[in-house]
Amino acid sequence: MKKRIAILGSTGSIGTQALEVIEANPESFELEVLTANHNAKLLIAQALAYKPNAVVIANEALYDEVFDALDPHDIKVYAGANALNSIVEMETVDLVLTAMVGYAGLQPTIRAIQAGKTIALANKETLVVAGELISKLAREKGVNIYPVDSEHSAIFQCLAGEFHNPIEKIILTASGGPFRGKDKAFLETVTKAQALKHPNWSMGAKITIDSASLMNKGLEVIEAKWLFGLRQDQIEVVVHPQSIVHSLVQFEDGSMKAQMGLPDMKLPIQYAMGYPNRLKSDFPRFDFRNFSQLTFEQPDLETFRNLQLAYDALAKGGNAPCVLNAANEIAVAAFLNDEIGFLQMPDLIESCLAKVAYIAQPSLEDYVQTDAETRRLAEEFI
Repeated sequence: MKKRIAILGSTGSIGTQALEVIEANPESFELEVLTANHNAKLLIAQALAYKPNAVVIANEALYDEVFDALDPHDIKVYAGANALNSIVEMETVDLVLTAMVGYAGLQPTIRAIQAGKTIALANKETLVVAGELISKLAREKGVNIYPVDSEHSAIFQCLAGEFHNPIEKIILTASGGPFRGKDKAFLETVTKAQALKHPNWSMGAKITIDSASLMNKGLEVIEAKWLFGLRQDQIEVVVHPQSIVHSLVQFEDGSMKAQMGLPDMKLPIQYAMGYPNRLKSDFPRFDFRNFSQLTFEQPDLETFRNLQLAYDALAKGGNAPCVLNAANEIAVAAFLNDEIGFLQMPDLIESCLAKVAYIAQPSLEDYVQTDAETRRLAEEFI
């Protein structure tokens, strides 16, 4: 039977590529729901092209525009955060792809898990902010969470058939971004235009800046803990500029497994949506003859402090990762708005980690309050 898909964040990089996967596999997938935050024009175009059952535009001011365009085509239109949270509970949805950016993905993901929906998780911030809460809820509801991030998908693929074998450690690979090998003197004056030129991947602005600062890898370290039930000392990061080895698992006998391929997010998207089946694709194939060498090096934690801050927040636990994420979201937005420099982002994050009250065992309400308090302090810093 076809899997009926809801895409949260369909106008972003992951969402648009997920639609391509659905279009290429009509015998496997059926589109039920599309959602977007502000991009009404693209949401309308997607809905007219793919004919979902319903769409949600989070920005309520854009409701009339979307409704007028889609109602004549018998596509239901809803607006606002409450609609976003409710739409994932539709009986006609089997799998929810959470491709929203940032903290905004937390509440809809919780509601989808509570409704018993399978989750294809591209919104890493959900597990960064509230990993313990999400993991516990998923266990209670018997819900599977399949990772979409290329690195976590690689780990997941390497573990296929190995779930009974204990992991010694995992190694998350990082491209190093556009500033690999640069020192602090160079980073003092980099511009957002430079930071947005990722060497290997085509992504949205926020995640591209996170990649340049290595915060993206820090968030992935925290996400990996909850996805795979690991200790911090079992999660290692290595810089791999070619982005061919997407990540590795080392088992207790010392053997290592790696998942490899060209940088293409459609592969992990399709793997998560199609699991446990590998669906045939026409994605470009890796050819060893085109790569004379694959290289690996240690990340520079002193220059790229965000990765170290993420490790520190993971070690502290409680609401510290929530603080890290909220402060980073404000820092990235400020950098993109030319309000702070590249090296001021870790300064802002470190300041918030020091100032926000620590809660060892936070509830959902604690996470909500921590997020709000951190954003207030971050704005003051700016």
